[in-house]
Amino acid sequence: MANLKPAVSRLNYQASDFYSQLETALSWESIANPEVEQTVQQIIRDVRTNGDQAVLKYTNQFDRRDLKSAAEFKIDAAQLAEAANRIDPNQLQALKRAAQRIADFHQHQVQQSWSFTDQGGTKLGQLIRPLNRVAVYVPGGKAAYPSTVLMNVIPAKVAGVPEIVMLNPSPDGQLNDVVLAAAHIAGVDQIYGIGGAQAVAGAAYGTETIPAVDKLVGPGNIYVAAAKRIVFGRIGIDMIAGPSEILVICDGKTDPDWIAMDLFSQAEHDENAQSILMTPDAGFIEKVQNSIERLLPTMDRHEVIAASLEKRGIFIEVPDMATAVEVANRIAPEHLELSVEESQPLVDQINNAGAIFCGRYTSEALGDYCAGPNHVLPTSGTARFSSPLGVYDFQKRSSLIECSPESAAELGEVASLLARAEGLEGHARSAEMRAAAHNTPAKAGQKKG
Repeated sequence: MANLKPAVSRLNYQASDFYSQLETALSWESIANPEVEQTVQQIIRDVRTNGDQAVLKYTNQFDRRDLKSAAEFKIDAAQLAEAANRIDPNQLQALKRAAQRIADFHQHQVQQSWSFTDQGGTKLGQLIRPLNRVAVYVPGGKAAYPSTVLMNVIPAKVAGVPEIVMLNPSPDGQLNDVVLAAAHIAGVDQIYGIGGAQAVAGAAYGTETIPAVDKLVGPGNIYVAAAKRIVFGRIGIDMIAGPSEILVICDGKTDPDWIAMDLFSQAEHDENAQSILMTPDAGFIEKVQNSIERLLPTMDRHEVIAASLEKRGIFIEVPDMATAVEVANRIAPEHLELSVEESQPLVDQINNAGAIFCGRYTSEALGDYCAGPNHVLPTSGTARFSSPLGVYDFQKRSSLIECSPESAAELGEVASLLARAEGLEGHARSAEMRAAAHNTPAKAGQKKG
């Protein structure tokens, strides 16, 4: 049985080796399991060679199914509507309300094509187009992740992606009605009740039944993550996500029970999740520790939470809020709660965070489900260079260049000089021919004899 009084690691900024200790406490590397990689490589090769038959074989093997043909992969659209009618009406309304908020937020991210003509007469710009077909992977079986459906599908819909395919494994034939209802609300076009590396391979390369996609998004187990890593380049992916994490910066004046529950909200994901509290109030750390010990036995997933806090939880004491911001930017957390009276002065100094939750009343859980911004966020410090999933992940940009005869001549001289400096005569002469044509208009478009 798990220790319901977990010994959360404690760090003090004043320690001479603080950042070294912090780095050790934060470190997490995806376990490179050669056996997993080898298995996934074999599955992908098999699917590329044998298509539906390989997907059928692995689905029956790993998901304990008895499917007779690939035609059984597909989940009929009518099943989605039926699922929406079966679930609790309050759940249905919650899904609809969350979906609307997510759509409203992501509408603000839509980018339009643009162009301008410079002083020399050259037209420049970008054409912005949606991806043609996207797959969303949603873990299935007993697990229910309708929020994953909404957060991954709706931005793609807002971006204008014309076809969205959902991969939803159904071990033992189990399908979750709330997940199917979410797919119905979000507007998924096709659903296949398959998962694992075989589903990733099918979406990447296409089979007789599964259409090849341009991009695959959504979370999965170690086999799915390995498969996504391998097929990247053939198709786009969202990210290879690490464990979920939260950093709470608190001034010591928030109810410690609230903070304890915020830490639980991440720790309950799995034992590798990381929950961190940072405060200048040493006494508040003790209050939160007491709240953890009192509330933990009341949690359904108390064993997972206890293991997570024992293994990766951290209490950090800092001298002041300015230092807390410094450390937060170093951590670059997935979720950052600013549980203080006035959060904006801190927000102004935060450079690295996936999502920032401002004020005492803004729990991270709201962001997971219904606030509106996307809950697919960079983990393991990658917020230093990555952003939340959004509409822009489902759009592609093409540069637009159109020269007039005059601008072709002007730019041709520049291009010629630079191309010859690089020893690329073909480039230079290609630009020079058009410049020469402008100087002798009668020869424009003619081949020299």
